[in-house]
Amino acid sequence: MKTLVLSGYGLNCERETVYACQQAGADQVDLRHISEIYGQGITLSDYGLIVLIGGFLDGDDLGGARACVNRFRYRELPGGGTFLKEMHQYVAEGGLAMGICNGFQLLVRLGLLPGGGDETTARQITLGVNNSGKYENRWVNLKVDPESPCIFTKGIETMFLPVRHGEGRIVARKREHVQALVDQRLVPLRYADENGEPTEVYPANPNGSPFGVASLCNDAGTVFGLMPHPEAFNHATNHPMWTRTGKNDGDGAGLILFQNAYRYLQK
Repeated sequence: MKTLVLSGYGLNCERETVYACQQAGADQVDLRHISEIYGQGITLSDYGLIVLIGGFLDGDDLGGARACVNRFRYRELPGGGTFLKEMHQYVAEGGLAMGICNGFQLLVRLGLLPGGGDETTARQITLGVNNSGKYENRWVNLKVDPESPCIFTKGIETMFLPVRHGEGRIVARKREHVQALVDQRLVPLRYADENGEPTEVYPANPNGSPFGVASLCNDAGTVFGLMPHPEAFNHATNHPMWTRTGKNDGDGAGLILFQNAYRYLQK
């Protein structure tokens, strides 16, 4: 039930994320700067959940999270090896990882998503600039795949969450690669229209992702990346129409994803 939230170098959602984890039931949440990985060190096996947050990591130089991908892939740790290798070991041993927005970009470009997280898959799927050509900041409807192995989305049918990104569109060498991920149930969340059906139509789909893909998970359902921000809907008053609904108390729907993670860890 111990959680690691990594921050620094342009990331900016640490306070909301720590609060969301605490409200959802974490025993302990450690907020650590990325630089500590290469200083005193961070032992991933100490944690049940790692959350990679949103923002503009390294100023999005070379593209969203790209500079940090090179850091994690090639820079050696004080004791040898790389952080990417440690992440793969952490996941292989059953650790949970959630990547939100910029964190999702990081997981995909590291090759930890989708599917089994191998290098071949990593070169077939990435995240590109929104079709609108601009930064999108809006709330979106999401349809949940009930047959996905994703442990974070269990028991959920639909969600309403905010997005705020400029590079959120799933890009693949072939459209069939994305279709295969949908067929394999590795797309837990998809952008939905007013009828609750997955859509590629703007603005319900804010970035133009094929098949309405808003998230990905690995085969085990323990690594989960999504473009929407669940930590930004941690209280009822975060909802854009809370004054109309009159609901001014209680949890926001985004906490459900974190709560599911802690229920899984308790088992």
